[in-house]
Amino acid sequence: MTTPTPPSAFPDVEALAVDILQADSALSTALVTVQPPSGFNGTTAAVLVNRRGGAWIGQLHVDQPLIELEVYGPTKHDAHVLANSARRALMAAAGNTYGTNQITEVEEMDGPRWLPDYLYSGANRYVSVLQVFLNVY
Repeated sequence: MTTPTPPSAFPDVEALAVDILQADSALSTALVTVQPPSGFNGTTAAVLVNRRGGAWIGQLHVDQPLIELEVYGPTKHDAHVLANSARRALMAAAGNTYGTNQITEVEEMDGPRWLPDYLYSGANRYVSVLQVFLNVY
């Protein structure tokens, strides 16, 4: 049995996750982005999206990236509420198609947890990691 050749370029799952989160009304007041803007100090409502690796499953033509959500808020409570909203929105993407990208499943690998941020000393931050199963072909 031969393993199918992986595509030369995988979908930009960070951009896809940003689009999904930005479309959710519960996140409408938050900045949702891959990189914090200049002057960001971690004290405003924000969701930072990062791919943290993953795996290509050739036989299934599936990319399985790990998506980290770093969620900030003006208070610990606000950050927690926003983290749960971001988590819910991304998990709700399972079974949907976005352009040519079909998300078949989303699994939580590490639920929202309080994680002090040493880069932004006044930040209120929750971090979670979700695995997205994305059909590539």
